Amino acid sequence: MDRAAFACSTVFFHDYSSASHGAVCLPQGHVDYIEKVESFTYSDFFRDYLIPNHPCVFSAKFTEGWGSRRNWVTRDGKPNFDYLLQHFGKAVVPVANCDVKEYNSNPKEQIPLKEYISYWKEYINKNYHSPRGCLYLKDWHLYRAFPEQDVYTTPIYFTSDWLNEYWDAIGLDDYRFVYMGPKGSWTPFHADVFRSYSWSANICGKKKWLLYPPRQEEYLRDRHGNLPFDVTAPGLQDSSIYPRYAQSCPPVEIIQEAGEVVFIPSGWYHQVYNLEDTISINHNWVNGCNVAIMWSFLQDELAAVQREISEWRDTMEDWHLQCQVIMKSCTGINYKEFYNFLKVIAENRISVLNHVLDEEASAKNPHRVATSALGMLHAVFDLKRTVQVLTSLNANEDFKKLNPKSLTPPPEAFLHHLKAAIDTALL
Repeated sequence: MDRAAFACSTVFFHDYSSASHGAVCLPQGHVDYIEKVESFTYSDFFRDYLIPNHPCVFSAKFTEGWGSRRNWVTRDGKPNFDYLLQHFGKAVVPVANCDVKEYNSNPKEQIPLKEYISYWKEYINKNYHSPRGCLYLKDWHLYRAFPEQDVYTTPIYFTSDWLNEYWDAIGLDDYRFVYMGPKGSWTPFHADVFRSYSWSANICGKKKWLLYPPRQEEYLRDRHGNLPFDVTAPGLQDSSIYPRYAQSCPPVEIIQEAGEVVFIPSGWYHQVYNLEDTISINHNWVNGCNVAIMWSFLQDELAAVQREISEWRDTMEDWHLQCQVIMKSCTGINYKEFYNFLKVIAENRISVLNHVLDEEASAKNPHRVATSALGMLHAVFDLKRTVQVLTSLNANEDFKKLNPKSLTPPPEAFLHHLKAAIDTALL
């Protein structure tokens, strides 16, 4: 794709409010299928799927050049166990038992990949049965552990990825995963971390997705307010336990074939089944289109923590700080780290703008095509969205209790800096 076109459309300056995230049902559960790489641009994806927060499916043509699709799959479309053992056999991987419910998830253990593949082969040979249960390799950080391997290239549509940009910058984590599992393995009902977007590409095999638009999950809660573990369980039909289930829309169903990529929008709850022996690449990501949803989610998470330990509010001197500590342990981020997250992204976008302006000045050509990966208009869009969320964060009473003036730079000064950078870019 022409990198300059990455952000050259006026789509980035359209006066979009936050995307509509109400309790809506897609017409007849329709999900668009994107067939051709050459006729689908980043701006198309931004306008038609990111902003309206709608799912879509990309054809296998979008992944046909990936090394994993060449090397990880046998000629008959099955997982290439020999190749995986040769290149990754000594890796230790997280494995979940799909047959056991522990709280509201499946219990996990860490085992060598060679042990998991040995189990998988035996599981297939025994007609998909094992006394160990149905084991599913999930959330393996292969990209971080084997960066030199030719596995895949992130499609251009998903490269405005603030989560991985931030965690790569601080060097602590990432949200890029490999999943591998036999026919019958599955993931229970959930929404993704921080209410992020996700994309999932099948290297081989077939999945079934059941998707619920944001707020539809409220109709699926039981009388105690708990979400179901399995949305296909017959018990949901019992109105004495699930009093609002009859009001819910049917789920949007997607059958994902080998090579195809599913885009899951922000805040869409989903449940996923492997209909065949399947390997997939998965990313979670946040960007300017859904960072406000992430911020709303974090406020809800803190409020939940505060309710849980409200009885100690008047007796615990550092109660507000303890709420932040608990929130971080449960959610993975607290308000101060969220500020740092926004700061890193904003500083990177200012660097993009400075690079573009320097290029244009040196060429004495105000219309010179930007050579940065994001492009100037996308950088400005990101900064505008960052300013909106940072303004809300700075006005938040819980954030004020954390002494934000001690942060570097202080939020007020940083907001002024960002607004000045936007104004300069738009001159």
